[in-house]
Amino acid sequence: MNNGFIKVAAASPDLRVADVAYNKAQIIATVERAAADGVRVLCLPELAITGYTCGDLFGSRLLIDAAKKALVEIVQATADLPVFFAVGLPYLHNGKLYNVAAAVCGGRLLGLVPKTNIPSYGEFYERRNFTPWNAEQTKWTDDYVGNDRSVNIDTDQIFMCTDLPELKIGIEICEDAWVTIPPSSYLAQKGATVILNLSASDEVIGKADYRRQLISSQSAKIVGGYVYADAGLGESTTDLVFSGHNLIAENGTILAESKPFGSGYAVNEIDLQRIVAERARMTTFETQTSPDDTWETEFSLPLESTTLTRRIARRPFVPDDEATLRRRCESIVTMQAEGLARRVKQIGCKCVIGISGGLDSTLALLVTVRAFDLLGRDRREIITVTMPGFGTTSRTKSNAELLCESLGVTFRTIPIGNAVKQHLADIGHDGITTDVTYENSQARERTQILMDVANMENGIVVGTGDLSELALGWATYNGDHMSMYGVNASIPKTLVRHLVAYFAAIATDETQKRVLLDILDTPVSPELLPAKDGEIAQKTEDLVGPYDLHDFFLYYLLRFGFAPDKIYRLAKIAWGEVYDATTILKWLKIFLRRFFAQQFKRSCLPDGPKVGTVTLSPRGDWRMPSDASAALWLAEAEKIKE
Repeated sequence: MNNGFIKVAAASPDLRVADVAYNKAQIIATVERAAADGVRVLCLPELAITGYTCGDLFGSRLLIDAAKKALVEIVQATADLPVFFAVGLPYLHNGKLYNVAAAVCGGRLLGLVPKTNIPSYGEFYERRNFTPWNAEQTKWTDDYVGNDRSVNIDTDQIFMCTDLPELKIGIEICEDAWVTIPPSSYLAQKGATVILNLSASDEVIGKADYRRQLISSQSAKIVGGYVYADAGLGESTTDLVFSGHNLIAENGTILAESKPFGSGYAVNEIDLQRIVAERARMTTFETQTSPDDTWETEFSLPLESTTLTRRIARRPFVPDDEATLRRRCESIVTMQAEGLARRVKQIGCKCVIGISGGLDSTLALLVTVRAFDLLGRDRREIITVTMPGFGTTSRTKSNAELLCESLGVTFRTIPIGNAVKQHLADIGHDGITTDVTYENSQARERTQILMDVANMENGIVVGTGDLSELALGWATYNGDHMSMYGVNASIPKTLVRHLVAYFAAIATDETQKRVLLDILDTPVSPELLPAKDGEIAQKTEDLVGPYDLHDFFLYYLLRFGFAPDKIYRLAKIAWGEVYDATTILKWLKIFLRRFFAQQFKRSCLPDGPKVGTVTLSPRGDWRMPSDASAALWLAEAEKIKE
């Protein structure tokens, strides 16, 4: 439960229709299994104590009384298990029979939640036996046998964990999720972060896919966790078949599921801090505070470390699935190109790009070509300039020239060596010491050339710097930091590589394909230090650290505002097989220092197209004081134990 994680499960016990004693034993065994697995929140199916398909047997007082007695015994038998669970049963109150979910924890019956929407179509005839809950009626309480207090009976209940304040549980039952506005929507607005759905959904062709989409969509709409427990094979009687298709979702993502006709047991961890952070940043997520209308019942769970089994993507900006990645790449490139095309059309200008033979400038050029093609403009109006300096290698220079030739753009070579030497002499630098002045003077000279060429050609300079470089401040102020439009400004380095690979995959020109593949194979470098034996001497990741890690840190810091200890924990899970704990912690601290120290560069960025949820534009996406202190974050990082 540390870092806001809570292990949840949905289970379909092996049940027998109308065999209450057998079902009781199976339910208790399932709760025991969940507790042994470290599960702290468990959802069981609708009417599990009796079975869902009892039909007119629900008219038997013998069955109803047996279910009530079995619930008392289940509560007592699980008193020592640290699990909050919900289980379904028929419940008779004031002469009416209700389909309810019983919320149980620590030997207490916390509340009964009745089903609101009772189906009366197709194979379902629940209204023949059960009464729909009327939300307008007065809330009821009942002195329940075996409980130390009266029990609330109502749909408008939230169960709150005193030990983990972010854990607030709401409950709805089966059909409630299928209606236009599910009860879970209101419960989420009133603070529920996790919804349990006790269901008995029969299986027909195509329904599993629809069910999966429904649960995923509802978890996204409520920006919360959703645990769905389906009736299992034991309910497959007469004309209906049930498959035990259980689902666990978080904000639109299916975290785990038991395949139809499979194990009937799904377990994973829901990130409550992530849910709370996402809701806080969404101004469209409405909250309702109405304590007079909502029962708020507290329960307790022991605080402990939650062993994580949920998948933590190594590269959160890059989809794992190849088909999804291909679609994502095309969508991103289209957004980049359309944004630039709008700027070019507005001004009626040419474009000037500094081309180095590296990944970033290659992507910027490919996007610019796409933009000019969209506008029906001559590619020759794209003026590319390679500016070899002290560290330029023949490999990158050759790749730049070959790429430009294959694309049919204008290509110029303007060496900067003599100009930089003169400038260094003018300011009193010896021209030999390879310090930051030596490096940055080359970057600024290149930017000056690009700006002046743009003036001469009625053009704008297209920036090439990416999101990762902006986060780390790996850009020379008023050098490559500056342009008239930065097409890569919201593209992290780990994604840049895949976008260039995408262009290589769709390239029809063999020379272009070969050059792009070689660029992908070239180490990332600013090439500001003299080459050694004709090879690149300055490799960026040797200096600032692995971009794989930095992009990981960037995503969780900006997207969810996670603290360093949580980011570190997630990074160890995702990257532990590649980097040891010491290395991960070292680069995390460096990332935090650089991110805070370099905000002044981001405060005056040029325009650039937003393509993802994590961007650093100072005009709305990331507003941070240039002199904000990193002390709080670094202090937390220093407390981390490897």
